[in-house]
Amino acid sequence: MVRIFSIIVATLLAVYLILAAIFFEQDRHQSVCREVQVVVADSLEKHFVSEGDLAAWLKRVGLNPVGKPLREVNTERIEQELLKNEMIAGVEVYKTPSGLIKLVVEQKMPILRVMSVRGNYYVDNKGSVMPFSRHYVAHVPIANGYVEKELAVTDLCKFALFLQENDFWNDQIEQIYVHPDKEVELIPRVGNHRILLGTFDHFEEKLANLRLFYEQAIPKMGWEKYSIINLKYRNQIVCTKR
Repeated sequence: MVRIFSIIVATLLAVYLILAAIFFEQDRHQSVCREVQVVVADSLEKHFVSEGDLAAWLKRVGLNPVGKPLREVNTERIEQELLKNEMIAGVEVYKTPSGLIKLVVEQKMPILRVMSVRGNYYVDNKGSVMPFSRHYVAHVPIANGYVEKELAVTDLCKFALFLQENDFWNDQIEQIYVHPDKEVELIPRVGNHRILLGTFDHFEEKLANLRLFYEQAIPKMGWEKYSIINLKYRNQIVCTKR
């Protein structure tokens, strides 16, 4: 008798669980999107895009999910559309059980600002171009002069990444000027002199030699003694006195 009772209870419980699952699945499919929640993951550091920008973008392309049944909301298509925004590095879109569509957005990280006769834009840490923003100015080294886009996303990008990862040079190099013959000149923050780098070939070695010069010669000579420090030739530093 006890066994029969246990079987009946187990059967009723199984039926209840099946019916509950069907009910909640139907309810989920019939529910409507109540709201879009946007999380800009790195908004404390960068302000290239805002929640309002992204909401307006979705409305403009006809992908605003608010008021639509959740089953009709294509999260993958929303992700693909938002990734067309040149300020965005990554985006994840998903539905919540409470009827929300949540957008988690990662902004691009600029490492260089190009202001040249060939164009004005940022270069990010992945080597892609991003436009200037009306919301925010990134405090990164500036490259100007005759900067071709191909140079900006290759050698200049590598150089800017080096600066970003090296506290000493990131604090010291303020401006990068590219001459028509592709030779590079650096403008430091400290010292009233120009640094002739030449090409970007072996730039790590050239800057290592310059740092030794700063540490060993400048304390004796002073920052004002030289107008030009030439690093164009490997293992040589040629200085021009004022």
